[in-house]
Amino acid sequence: MSARQETGTASGHRVVILGAGYAGMAAAVQLAARVQRRQEVRVTVVNAQERFAERMRLHMTATGQRLAELSVPELLEGTGAQFVRGWVTAVDADAKTVRIDDDRVLPYDTLVYGLGGLADTSAVPGAEDYAYTLSSTQDAELLADRLARLGSGTVVVAGSGLTGVESAAEIAERYPRLSVVLVGRQESGAAMNPKAKAYLHAALDRLGVQVRAGVEVVKLLPDAVELAGGESIAADAVVWTSGTRVSPLAAAAGLAVDEHGRILTDPALRSVSHPEVYAIGDAAAIRQGYGIMHGTCQSGMPTGVHAALSIDRVLRGKQPKPFRFGYYHTPVSLGRDDAVVQFTRPDGSPRRICLTGRMAVRYKETVTASPWPTYGRMKKMPASGAFWPRGGRFTRVRRAK
Repeated sequence: MSARQETGTASGHRVVILGAGYAGMAAAVQLAARVQRRQEVRVTVVNAQERFAERMRLHMTATGQRLAELSVPELLEGTGAQFVRGWVTAVDADAKTVRIDDDRVLPYDTLVYGLGGLADTSAVPGAEDYAYTLSSTQDAELLADRLARLGSGTVVVAGSGLTGVESAAEIAERYPRLSVVLVGRQESGAAMNPKAKAYLHAALDRLGVQVRAGVEVVKLLPDAVELAGGESIAADAVVWTSGTRVSPLAAAAGLAVDEHGRILTDPALRSVSHPEVYAIGDAAAIRQGYGIMHGTCQSGMPTGVHAALSIDRVLRGKQPKPFRFGYYHTPVSLGRDDAVVQFTRPDGSPRRICLTGRMAVRYKETVTASPWPTYGRMKKMPASGAFWPRGGRFTRVRRAK
């Protein structure tokens, strides 16, 4: 069966945004708000689900906690952007088309590629078959169902990064009858200052989480986790938070990508091989003075806004400006009533100041809930979304002479 192709007017400019995560939604709302009075520009957002996935709260969904159901179409209301529900199955960068669900083709003049990262279960045998992930709301709900059916037993959280820490703490607090083991190559909170790191470890200890640092998972079995050196940990459920991967669609489309499959961008966030394609969030390899940015919500939303600003400038016959971003915090929840917030320098290294306890909980909740009022303000005042830390000297990229 041939795919159905949609065509636009000859004089119109079609902007297609792939992915409605934090970055994709920021790009969509910002751009649509700026061009809604210009009928020649059409903005279309493509996402697999109508429900917005709150990635920062998936550890809560995974433990059976009810969250508000946020609708992507409702978040786009009043902007003039069109929403298309479907899975992106291919991108043809030369023909400038996107294939959706294998039976629909959307042409574009400008593409914003914001298909975010997924848990990387490909590197360790058995992870794809036996591990639960937190890549989507549906994944988190599957884990929630499994945990609810466990009267007792052991849950192994593989990956000692911040997602692993939050997941382990949430599970231990919500299901005190379960034994929770957090395993990883690095020490939890390794990038924090001594005070924040000590607080994080004390909180995990208080919750009864057994932390195993400096270990490597080499294989997953239906009922166990095998470590390098031959040791095995019995497991009734395994939560995989060790590393992420991006969709192979960008590489398959012929876009220039790095060794991790992320789209290589110029300073304005355009693909270095296809300048009509902008890459944002986890999908992009964005270089700053301190190196390649790592994907977080705090950096993802600014990349989406900046892509929208760049597109708007190009459509008005101007040159886009370079993107600059500096990190400023690392908030980590430790169950519902505890948290730690590490404030950072623009390159992500820890400052001396941190928040702990109830004050950190309030700070973390404010951060987690901030996207919705931010999108709302951008609808009415697009310029309100264009403020974030630029990072000063940390983000300047020195060009070769």
